[in-house]
Amino acid sequence: MAILSDIRQKPIILIAIVGLALFAFVLNPSSLEKFFKANKVNEVGNVDGETISRQEFAQALDAYKAQVGNRVSEMQAAKTVWDNLVRKKIYEIQLAKAGVTIGEQDIMNALYETPSVKDNPRFLTAGLFDKDKFKEFLATMKDDPAQQASWAGWQNFMLSIKENLERTTYNNLVLNGLGASLKEGETKYLTENTRITGQYVYIPYTSIADSLITIKKSDVQKYIDNHKADYQVKESRDIKYVNFIIKATPKDEEAIKKEVAKLIDDRQEYSSVTKGDVTIKGLKNTEDYVGFLEENKSDISLDDTFKFKNEINAQIADKVMSGNKGDVFGPYKEGDYFKISKITEITKMPDSVKASHILIPFLGSRSATAETKQNEAAAKKTTDSILAVVKQSPSKFNDLAKQFSVDKSNADKGGELGWFTYSRMVPEFRDYCFTHKTGDLGVVKTQFGFHIVKIQNQKNIEKAVKLATYARKIEASEETENAIFQEAETFALEVSNGKKFDDVVSEKKLNSNPVIGIKALDENITGLGNQRQIINWAFDADSEVGSFKRFDTDKGYVVATVTAKTEEGLMPVEKAITSVRPILTKQKKTELINSKINGATLGDIAQNNKQMVKQMSDVTLASPTISGVGNEPNVVAAMQYAKENELYKGIEGNKGVFAFVVTKRTLPPSLPNYDSYRNRIASERKGESFAMYNALKSALNVEDNISNFYGIQ
Repeated sequence: MAILSDIRQKPIILIAIVGLALFAFVLNPSSLEKFFKANKVNEVGNVDGETISRQEFAQALDAYKAQVGNRVSEMQAAKTVWDNLVRKKIYEIQLAKAGVTIGEQDIMNALYETPSVKDNPRFLTAGLFDKDKFKEFLATMKDDPAQQASWAGWQNFMLSIKENLERTTYNNLVLNGLGASLKEGETKYLTENTRITGQYVYIPYTSIADSLITIKKSDVQKYIDNHKADYQVKESRDIKYVNFIIKATPKDEEAIKKEVAKLIDDRQEYSSVTKGDVTIKGLKNTEDYVGFLEENKSDISLDDTFKFKNEINAQIADKVMSGNKGDVFGPYKEGDYFKISKITEITKMPDSVKASHILIPFLGSRSATAETKQNEAAAKKTTDSILAVVKQSPSKFNDLAKQFSVDKSNADKGGELGWFTYSRMVPEFRDYCFTHKTGDLGVVKTQFGFHIVKIQNQKNIEKAVKLATYARKIEASEETENAIFQEAETFALEVSNGKKFDDVVSEKKLNSNPVIGIKALDENITGLGNQRQIINWAFDADSEVGSFKRFDTDKGYVVATVTAKTEEGLMPVEKAITSVRPILTKQKKTELINSKINGATLGDIAQNNKQMVKQMSDVTLASPTISGVGNEPNVVAAMQYAKENELYKGIEGNKGVFAFVVTKRTLPPSLPNYDSYRNRIASERKGESFAMYNALKSALNVEDNISNFYGIQ
């Protein structure tokens, strides 16, 4: 308050402050730009002057994320929502210009035709859809405070219907005018199927060495200036980074292996409770396997399933299959773990079983349907009754499956499940099928209900074992982590002291990874995965070319540097040169070749260029392949409209420059009508709604400031 009072009393102070601010703008024009951008803090963009506010975007984003859950990332959701909002605005603008309005009745009529509405039993009267019932349902839900969440869902659904109607209405308005005439169909037929015969001389681009062509930066700049629409780019950043990955060293692995080995036999440990040494059972002598794994902090839980030889780690498989109950194996390395395993049970079982079942659900079971009325006790009673009938008359199993089984996927086949392996079925069902014999009949309860199971066949009886396996993940030691951290810190320190990033990489014999063209809303960095922290930093106003920073990642540390900044607009020459060079090279070679295509006949041209006059016959635009050259649609199109027996030269193709003479043009036979070709043209045109939308988007001024929503200025 004292400062404000001083300013009021001494206007010169205020003038000085304003002057300093203006001076700052002069020194750094970008500050002025940021000032004006700040006035749009509540916008994420606009379409032809129609604002998309932060609130509108945030609400749409929240609704979309609630709809898709965790199936998409934040940035994927943001891009989708932005595209949807832009599309919505574009169609609203176009419909308004066309004087077309999508009203409430249009939405309701579309809603009435939605299968989930018109086929819903609650809205039917005498088997027919009842609009009044549906309207009453909506009105009741709207006015009931307890159903506001459901009402919000219906409102979103109706909004999506409105947006879809807007799209289809406008598209239909345009596409209905994109038919085709019979004359167009006839022209298409004739153009595609007219056969051309003639002679040509072909001078390939490869006849001129690339080393003879000089492309200057000014040539590239001139080209992109003349093709601005093709070289518009979004704001982007280029970076380089060095990845310091924390991973276990051979020394770390050996230490972990020794620690795991100590858990095999019993060991003595001091107990603060007994004030003396106590015996801690090792895996060899314990029988409480769950407790053993928990107490020793195993990184995997107990697997209580039988294993065949091909499912056991190859390092120990032979020893396990020849071993006895109680034998311990390891430590052995498997993937990212060191493990020890003990045989806890041995049996013989088939590797596959063929069975049938009748599934009886009960309330709360996973197979329960709207028709399920029985509780668990009643369902068990029904199951036992069916089992008694089947035991008395086994031939009735198929008919009873069709009549009673809720598993309709196989009920029509008498409940037959076919052949399945040990790991395919839920544990209770699996254990019955693989531990009983062919022909056995019994009841199994699972999460799906009660199963009356008939084992039809079994094959390949083999030895199988249960293994209690302890695992310790192979991770870097604290010593290794500290060493990697120190390496990353030293690297960053040397760069901060004035050394060039690339020089430090070279001195320390490290590998740097370039990443080109990162966009503000990207999430992934090649080689690192999701790294929004690095992308946010690269786009920060304070991050200039040469800026660097160390980052913590899930796997270690990254030191990154900004190598280039590309602003939105026309692509810089340095970025465009890779794609433009081949185009300019081709153009310059064409000019050189054309300068040498001299002569009044094909023979003269061939002789002057040390080429041969070649024949072509029955070439069509539908199949524009020139024998000995390849696909050349532009050249064949030129031949279509060339006068017969007249020399044409300097025709630019895909692979070289052509001179040709058409000696004969054979029209295809006339058709009774050209409806099929007319329909093809009309169908192709009406399939261009996506291209039409892109054309609308290009014609309108779409301003995308969505990155501001995520704090990127």
